[in-house]
Amino acid sequence: MICRLRICCLALSLAAAAVAEDGFVSLTDGTTFAGWKASAENPDTWRIEEGAFVTRGPRSHLFYVGDLAPFTNFEFKVEVRTETNANGGIYFHTAYQADDWPRQGFETQVNNTQGDPKRTGSLYGVVDVTESPARDNEWWTQHIIVQDHRIQVKVNGKTVVDYTEPPDRVAGKPFTRKLDRGTFALQAHDPGSVVGYRNPRVKRLD
Repeated sequence: MICRLRICCLALSLAAAAVAEDGFVSLTDGTTFAGWKASAENPDTWRIEEGAFVTRGPRSHLFYVGDLAPFTNFEFKVEVRTETNANGGIYFHTAYQADDWPRQGFETQVNNTQGDPKRTGSLYGVVDVTESPARDNEWWTQHIIVQDHRIQVKVNGKTVVDYTEPPDRVAGKPFTRKLDRGTFALQAHDPGSVVGYRNPRVKRLD
């Protein structure tokens, strides 16, 4: 009886965690890659360390391929931590790709001190942030909100990008950078970049 009660309590706790934070749903179980798929290019770059997806190796991307995808209008939050001189990124409205940089959708930059002048929170190549709102070796929350033609990026609650896509914008090449629908991806940029991503969660807005 005690064992059954413990199992019930655990199930209730997991269910509560999945719907915590005002409608957000977790996209990870914190212990496995369930619901996520690494690109065929350097999949061994990805590790799970203390509940976080951590990059340790050459370029690779980790795509959310779970049942909740695709997404159109949403709020997405993930906690991020970089080591010094690390570069990473968070993609949305993208699609699984076996190699190279994801061509579909947008990237929000993760970079506090690496050589690329586009800093954390930048909507890469569209709206660039020149001074990082976060610091290496500390966890911060990166928050992406997409509602129709508007994209907002917040870092620790501070809005660093507020972009409205013009109605006449056309998809570019090789990177579309145009709102549509799709999934999320986390970036491992290069062998010298150690980045941790933990507690990814999403709330639909449509």
